[in-house]
Amino acid sequence: MTEIYNKFKLDARAKANDREHRQKIGFNINRYDEAVIRGKQQYANLELARQRAAHLKYKAIVDLEKNLVDFEANFERNGGKVIWAQDGDDALREIDGILLNHNATRIVKSKTMVSEEIELNDHLEKMGIESLETDLGEFIVQIAGEHPYHIVTPAMHKSKEDVAKLFNEKYGMPANSSPEQITAFVRKLLREKFFFADVGITGANFIVADTGSVCLSENEGNGLLSMSFPRVHIVIAGIEKVIPSFKNLDLFWPLLATHGTGQNVTAYNSIISGPRQDGEIDGPKEMYVILLDNGRSEVLARKHQRRALSCIRCGACLNTCPVYKTIGGHAYGTTYSGPIGSVITPWLKGMNEYKHLSFASSLCGSCTEVCPVKINLHELLLYNRNDSVKLRYFSVFDSVSMYTWKTIMLKRKWMDFGNSKIKNLVLNKVFTGAWGSRRQLPEISEKNFKQLWEERREGKIK
Repeated sequence: MTEIYNKFKLDARAKANDREHRQKIGFNINRYDEAVIRGKQQYANLELARQRAAHLKYKAIVDLEKNLVDFEANFERNGGKVIWAQDGDDALREIDGILLNHNATRIVKSKTMVSEEIELNDHLEKMGIESLETDLGEFIVQIAGEHPYHIVTPAMHKSKEDVAKLFNEKYGMPANSSPEQITAFVRKLLREKFFFADVGITGANFIVADTGSVCLSENEGNGLLSMSFPRVHIVIAGIEKVIPSFKNLDLFWPLLATHGTGQNVTAYNSIISGPRQDGEIDGPKEMYVILLDNGRSEVLARKHQRRALSCIRCGACLNTCPVYKTIGGHAYGTTYSGPIGSVITPWLKGMNEYKHLSFASSLCGSCTEVCPVKINLHELLLYNRNDSVKLRYFSVFDSVSMYTWKTIMLKRKWMDFGNSKIKNLVLNKVFTGAWGSRRQLPEISEKNFKQLWEERREGKIK
């Protein structure tokens, strides 16, 4: 067992038995569920929209090389610069070069999970560069010294009382501050940061091949300010974010909003096709797009799991997953949590160390049912499990126990050997640790199916 797996087990057990934690995320997810039900009412035929989106996004992944080359050509024609990064270290080196070239010491960031993936904030802090999250939820977890809890809602695990206490400790605000008061305080603080920032860093919800555009969805306006005030704009985007055409946005943007937050459409949807042009009065003088692989080619190489690259990061699978709702986002120990994270993380960060995430699922299929681009997530988790065995990432106990189980199940005499008391004793001795101390192992009955069937045929039972 790896150290990462052991930590996952400990963290998951702690969160699963933390009633206060489960009440908080239960309350917040219930509010999300109510909003999504309302949001879906805008569709006359939601299933048709999902089918179209699934087809278009998967086709974009199948044609990924062509779409990325088209994006690069069109974006650079607009005056921007595309940088290809093989992994997180490549991306950090390129960002360092840009910051050094522009003597940048102050950075504002809008919400981007890719920057979490490459641990950008920690890197910049070590370099002595101020990097401030400007999304309210991201700002909260940043000053708390935490990582985002959720793909869409970074501070989902905190109540308004928790946030008020945090701002009391960090900024001396009254301990009973309301959400409105806290929001006003952060708004005032960030306005000055936007004005004096040297560089703005954002992610991308989509990158459009045929126009060379970056598309950004947000609800607070901080993304707009992060890319329009500073003289340099850096976009960090995973290579899977590409879509073929500008015309596809009328399908993807409402689906993302509805499944992400329950809105008909997100409050601010921006399309940026390059740096400031002649005659324009705002926007950055220079704009860079860093296209990050960082293990995505490993996912792409899998015949089945490549469909996970169709994900539009709406977070719907997290909000419906019984495992996520029990152990929470931080227990996964990864940037991408929940069902989608359990599918892609073993390939992004190493199957041997993260294969346990593919087993941390009930396989109920709820994630597949709610996915707006119809990714068969519960099936992909099974493919991951199968691949982990093919790659021989299993313990001696796994090997011996499966071989023993197979041998017994293939021989009637071994199945019938011993009475139920002996069998239950063996099961408890062997599997109690793996099953978990808080769960009771099922008991083997005194009579097996064969015996019951024979008694029924002989008329002894009805």
